[in-house]
Amino acid sequence: MFAVRRVGPIQEFFMSLINDRLDFSTVADVFLIHGSMQSPAFQDGRLAGALALNDLSAEAWLDELCATFGIEQPRDPESAEVLLGWRRQALDALAAADLNYEPLLPDDLFSLAERAQGLKDWTLGFLELVQTVDSETRNAWSANLREALDDLQTLASIEVDLDDSSENENDLFALTEHARMAAMLLYTEQHPGQPQVEEANAPTQ
Repeated sequence: MFAVRRVGPIQEFFMSLINDRLDFSTVADVFLIHGSMQSPAFQDGRLAGALALNDLSAEAWLDELCATFGIEQPRDPESAEVLLGWRRQALDALAAADLNYEPLLPDDLFSLAERAQGLKDWTLGFLELVQTVDSETRNAWSANLREALDDLQTLASIEVDLDDSSENENDLFALTEHARMAAMLLYTEQHPGQPQVEEANAPTQ
């Protein structure tokens, strides 16, 4: 059993409408209360890759995060709900027909440099999973997907010390869109004919 400890931002999230999108700051708060200074963006990249390649289960995702935090289980039910909701949100978006997946990245409340670092972290996490794929599977991917993944190698080394300018803002948006499309391409090709891999009426994890 979890020892319940109330966490303001997390409680506020669960009082919000069910259609609200779980944001970077809420997840970052959960990381902080577990003593982790790691950016959630890196784990979100791994999450996208794992959902596409391995159909990562809710239990396996929670186990991975707990290992990252150096604990056996989340410290309270609210934290567990956020972490599981994070996976559910990503899976639902990747599997949706309207292609509305968005990486979990720092938003406009953060500086452009922090947002660029978040995108770089996401890319590194995503590529960490992709690089475990065997050559036979890779060779079966489309040319578009292979090209998109090759381009991410460059994105993983982008300069993050950016000034806040409209030009840099536009460039970062374009790069984020590229990462977003790469994740959706990978998921789609790994799940042919399965736009929704989990039944809509299945219990929410």
